[in-house]
Amino acid sequence: MAYMSMGEAHRRITDYLNRFSDAVSSQDVASLKQLLSFSSNSPSLLSLADSLNVFQDANRLIKQSDNYSPFADITVPLFRSLQHYRTGNLVDAYLAFEKSANAFIQEFRNWESAWALEALYVIAYEIRVLAERADRELASNGKSPEKLKAAGSFLMKVFGVLALGTVHLCRSVIRSIETARIFDFEEFPKRDKVTYMYYTGRLEVFNENFPAADQKLSYALINCNPRSEANIRSVSAVLIVVLSQYSNIVQALRRGDLRLLRHALEEHEDHYIIQKQKDPSKAHQMKLDVIVKALKWLEMDMDVDEVECIVAILIHKNLVKGYFAHKSKVVVLSKQDPFPKLNGKPVNS
Repeated sequence: MAYMSMGEAHRRITDYLNRFSDAVSSQDVASLKQLLSFSSNSPSLLSLADSLNVFQDANRLIKQSDNYSPFADITVPLFRSLQHYRTGNLVDAYLAFEKSANAFIQEFRNWESAWALEALYVIAYEIRVLAERADRELASNGKSPEKLKAAGSFLMKVFGVLALGTVHLCRSVIRSIETARIFDFEEFPKRDKVTYMYYTGRLEVFNENFPAADQKLSYALINCNPRSEANIRSVSAVLIVVLSQYSNIVQALRRGDLRLLRHALEEHEDHYIIQKQKDPSKAHQMKLDVIVKALKWLEMDMDVDEVECIVAILIHKNLVKGYFAHKSKVVVLSKQDPFPKLNGKPVNS
């Protein structure tokens, strides 16, 4: 490393902290991603690591500044991780980065929008890379490699903050988990496995891969803590087929009464015709939040995502003809025969 003065080291550190603060305040995810990409070995990050070795009072600098202190739980361990990474101490680099990553997730939950999702993906990728390198270091020293398993648990945490609307990011995290085959899925805590299978099962519903969705959601339901009634209800809601506003349809599905269901669907179809006569331009549009309110009146608490999954199953099973307008959270029904007659066919056909 070339000679670096204390003043130059201080300047580089404050430059990084200013860029981090500015990226968050302006919601500049592209800049934030660059500041977190350790494995890129970018010259700016490597020079920052050298600066931290020269100016060794960065922690005080962060905690005493109004601009930097709000992100101290992220940047202090991040700096420590970068220093260890620069010197090749990969186990300690991983441990410090994991602490920073957990703090980032906590901060992410507090932000009003999900603007930093791509930065969260970068963190998930970096923690996996660091874990793999740390495990190689542990194995070379005759110790048990265990960091990749810990990284897997962190990646599953990411599902707790990722919305299903960001499907491409969900897929990226899934790839990170499923391609890291060194650890055994069954070795994870049951709560992590249930969470993972629940969210990936819901994602399969959106992907219209219904056999895989059934397998994953069934796993989540079977292994869910029996005392977690709300969680059981959420999983069950995605597995069962329940149709929107009308109590006779819900009762028919609860009882498994095909005759009642047929009559209920015919009744619903008549109501649809009345709506069409009242407001032809909107007769085929049904807002998901209206369905949520109707189900709540029937003492069935579900959120919009759960209702969307259920309607997707109904569409897949040809019990309803239509499609989703995801941005406006509306089911757009077919203008012709939106509720097909069963004609004696079983519901699960």
